[in-house]
Amino acid sequence: MSKPRVLVLGGVGFIGRNFVKYLVENNLASKIRVVDKALPATAYFSKATEAAFNNPIVEYKQGNLANPSTVTKVFADDVKWNYVINLAAETRFSQTEEIYKEKVLDLSTHCAKEAASRGVDKYVEVSTAQVYKSEKKPSSESDKTKPWTTLAKYKLKAEETLRTIPNLPLVIVRPAIVYGPGDISGLAPRIICGAVYTELKEEMKFLWSGDLKLNTVHVTDVVKALWYLAEKGKAGEIYNLADKNDSDQKKVNDILESIFKIKTSFAGSALSQMAKLSLSSVTESVNDKHLKPWSDLCKKQGINNTPLTPYLDEELLSDNHLAVDGSKIESLGFKYEFPNLTEPLIRESITYYEEQGLFPKITQK
Repeated sequence: MSKPRVLVLGGVGFIGRNFVKYLVENNLASKIRVVDKALPATAYFSKATEAAFNNPIVEYKQGNLANPSTVTKVFADDVKWNYVINLAAETRFSQTEEIYKEKVLDLSTHCAKEAASRGVDKYVEVSTAQVYKSEKKPSSESDKTKPWTTLAKYKLKAEETLRTIPNLPLVIVRPAIVYGPGDISGLAPRIICGAVYTELKEEMKFLWSGDLKLNTVHVTDVVKALWYLAEKGKAGEIYNLADKNDSDQKKVNDILESIFKIKTSFAGSALSQMAKLSLSSVTESVNDKHLKPWSDLCKKQGINNTPLTPYLDEELLSDNHLAVDGSKIESLGFKYEFPNLTEPLIRESITYYEEQGLFPKITQK
């Protein structure tokens, strides 16, 4: 049997680039077409990622998938695409409802309808675990949904719409916080804040308490799971992705303390509830405090341009637990390679950017 042909929508982003690299390095596909608005040349690829994208089986097409005519063009081929992995979406937080409607809901709908009309074998839609109600108890796939970011609200709308499309062999994936090499928005802002406090020489203090859940999953496990589900996932099913670490704010901060030799603490419920009354202004103040020392740190080492920022989004600073049960996929035989969030894995993310001259070399070995 010939190897499958894979269409990766949004394949230049954090998860997408790692997915393409995984397919190439493991010789899993006969052809890979990557579609993204972003150009690989300006996407801060590592050398290994560049090598994967330069492989003869990989074809890159630039395109805005929110445009239906673009969707038709990128699917066009003499031979059908076996697997379509949709990672394309607006991923920034605190955007307008109109932006999310166009770049999450409408985009996913256009792509899924086109896939169904062309008879693909499996369509994997990557959503988010932020669609679940905020609970300390880990949410399973059948638990109540109550999205707590606007992005998640439209991801859930997209899920619901895609389920109504006839002849779509749909698998939905809901990852927890994805981290690892190439991350800029998962754990990365907290890591960068840790670096900032080596410059500020103060205690790093976060809102709420240490037990606020921040469940995680390594990007390597995400890309392995996407392929596993493309091959073995049951159409019509939802699968969470989360490691066994049951990560919370304290577990993350303990690692940052060790890496950066800083002290961290939490504001607690009383102070945090007061801050919540004016969370917008508190968020602005916190970001103002962090941005200049980060800029100073970078300039000291000649870093004039970096995709990394300590900016913390207001939607993510509220007291919402992200607790996820990622065990359902294991019933298919899948195994997490990185079941725990560890210091070496966080250092790996930092090293990815240090080697490109995008993160100041300040970590303590």
